[in-house]
Amino acid sequence: RTSPEIFHKQLLAVGHEKIFEVGKCFRRGEQGPLHHPEYTMLEWYRARADYMDVLEDTRELISRVWPQGPKDWIVKTVSETFLEFAGWDPVDHYDADRFDFDLVEKVEPAIEKLAGGVVLIDYPVEAAALSRRKPDNPSVAERWELYIDGIELANAYSELIDPIEQRRRFELCAEQRRLMGKETYPLDECFIQSLGSMPPSGGVALGVDRLLMLILGASSLDQVLPFR
Repeated sequence: RTSPEIFHKQLLAVGHEKIFEVGKCFRRGEQGPLHHPEYTMLEWYRARADYMDVLEDTRELISRVWPQGPKDWIVKTVSETFLEFAGWDPVDHYDADRFDFDLVEKVEPAIEKLAGGVVLIDYPVEAAALSRRKPDNPSVAERWELYIDGIELANAYSELIDPIEQRRRFELCAEQRRLMGKETYPLDECFIQSLGSMPPSGGVALGVDRLLMLILGASSLDQVLPFR
């Protein structure tokens, strides 16, 4: 698994209202100063909460485990950030390849130069397959990502709980993978059906290894993981 997200949401759907897990996750083919095939994630979900509620959870958690960490976080929308550093707005016209390239080559290097914490908020719907649309702007999804000192640390959503919309987005993602020659996977019917019983919820995934790097002032996962 790359995340316990699907299983946590199924627990929300049967009545569990506050869920957290610290556990190992795995992603094949990633290796570098900030990536390892095996990593530790902290994920938590709250019923009757949204992405802004869990942003405050995240702020409080980090301040408690890292009192010397940055106190002030800059909150910037994806639209304004891409306009400033990449010269275009992916919400107005989404291009997946261009979005991914400019995020890595232009936006994240610019974020790295900003001291402390930066929250990128309100992603294009196409870049947030499991996230709820904003009621006042349906082109935007209620998703944020937290960077501290340029390191991507956490990712959060107001969770999508419409099974019809979720199926449509999964099918779109599968078609995009097929066109790129990537492996496709069968739809998780149990998960899709469970969304009809899930309350409005917010959830966060936070990289424990990367947080430890930041707390210790390390420059690579090699310095905080016992095995590489």
